[in-house]
Amino acid sequence: MSTLLPWHLRHLLLAPHRLGFFLAMVLLWCAGLWWALVQGDRLSGMLGLAYVLSPSLVHGAVMTFGFIPLFFSGFLFTAGPKWLGVVPPEAPQLLVPLLLQAVGWLLWLAGVHVHLALGVGGLVLAFAGLLWMSVLFWRLVLRSPVPDQLHARVIAWACGVGCLSVLGLLASVVAGADAVALACVFTGLWGFVVAVYVVVAHRMIPFFTSSAMPQVAARRPFWALGLMLAVVVLEVLAGWVDLLQPTGTAWGTAWLLLRGTLELAAGGVLLWLACVWGLVQSFKNRLLAMLHIGFVWLGLALLIGGASQWLSWGTGTPVLPLGALHALTMGCLASLMLAMVTRVSAGHSGRALVADGRVWVLFLLLQAVTVLRVLAAWPSGYGAWLLLLAACAWFGLMALWGGPLANWYGQLRPDGRAG
Repeated sequence: MSTLLPWHLRHLLLAPHRLGFFLAMVLLWCAGLWWALVQGDRLSGMLGLAYVLSPSLVHGAVMTFGFIPLFFSGFLFTAGPKWLGVVPPEAPQLLVPLLLQAVGWLLWLAGVHVHLALGVGGLVLAFAGLLWMSVLFWRLVLRSPVPDQLHARVIAWACGVGCLSVLGLLASVVAGADAVALACVFTGLWGFVVAVYVVVAHRMIPFFTSSAMPQVAARRPFWALGLMLAVVVLEVLAGWVDLLQPTGTAWGTAWLLLRGTLELAAGGVLLWLACVWGLVQSFKNRLLAMLHIGFVWLGLALLIGGASQWLSWGTGTPVLPLGALHALTMGCLASLMLAMVTRVSAGHSGRALVADGRVWVLFLLLQAVTVLRVLAAWPSGYGAWLLLLAACAWFGLMALWGGPLANWYGQLRPDGRAG
């Protein structure tokens, strides 16, 4: 039925999630296609791509600060006002800050092949848009009359970390300090993106589970949120310690083992928490299972990270650092993104809150691609080919998943209601 409805750009301004999610999808596809082309060119040289910046840095930045904050905007300005008991902003109020981010990151991708100034200009626009969006969310928090503002305030502070991280990235790129730039990206990944994810997971996963399955109690202990935020702080500190701490020293070895031990312990607790939150029971509801599986990947990423620290100590060389990173980003963050965006898009377009067979198959394929990307991080003669396969599969999955949703955002609701 929805395919017969006319699609218009003006419909994107009917609700915040329409605008934010649509721009996020466009940037997600562009970033995915660009990275697949980069991997193909690395192996074949057919495109002859030239770079004024490290493509790994460009990739890490756009995958951290690009489409994810745009997805955040659709959620924060839809669910956030309900948490806070305030009037939500209209989508036109978000148009300029979200467009600044989308255009800025597209210029960032173009700048890596054209001119450094173009990429820097893109970062300036992206920073301005993220700062503007963060201020708008802070205004909602400050106007809120409800006593329980913990989750919203943590998210608001995380947005501040994101702004500072993009600003640090901008300064580092101008100064030519790639190592510092990567540390800023890593800070934004954990201190901004992961922080928002774990806050939303703590608030929403138990709620969604108990709503779909009343026999499962909604357990949301605040120590669990504290643990997850402590992990965020640990990983942010780790990024800077790794940058500043000389390798091969006694202090460096002690830090390596301490970090590995803490990651193993935290990963084990989070996997236990996933079971307490109803992991097994969630498989009766595909959309709910997608949320729980995404959360499981957070625990697995920490276990892989902790194991890699100990293996690095034992072998004397780094082992699987990118494996742990992509277990986090593709396994946890992308799985939760797919689940939450599907749920919000369906619920706010008058459709059933279910993951149909197509979405479920795509989700399962995402799990397989994540495993493939983790394996590509293992030293072998096939790593580059596995990376190319994973990059192409990622782009294909995101296109197949996001295409129908992007169609919804430009259409009126089939039930005739507003939103």
